[in-house]
Amino acid sequence: MGSQTMGSSAAGGGPLAREPLDAAQADTFARMFKALGDPVRLRLLSMIASARGGEVCVCDLTGEFHLTGPTISHHLKVLREAGLVDSDRRGTWVYYRMIPAALAVMGTLLETGIPL
Repeated sequence: MGSQTMGSSAAGGGPLAREPLDAAQADTFARMFKALGDPVRLRLLSMIASARGGEVCVCDLTGEFHLTGPTISHHLKVLREAGLVDSDRRGTWVYYRMIPAALAVMGTLLETGIPL
């Protein structure tokens, strides 16, 4: 995603309101929105984003769902591949943190400049 895509919106609104997206931009944004289109992934992202210290151990996420560990890992992988979260392995556990710029870009993309 280039700086033009990540830049602040003009009075006319975000990128969608100014000009059509090219194929690469559409692919990138579609992966991000698709990742958030699942309730489990949306909830996981919310839990990661609101975690104290800015990150959370996968061990603290799995107990909040009636899903298997591998299923939670799959959902976290989708979020990571979409560029919404990043992770670090520390010993046995993996810690996740949100990538704030990704959500900012998504919000800017949808901005229309129309007052609510």
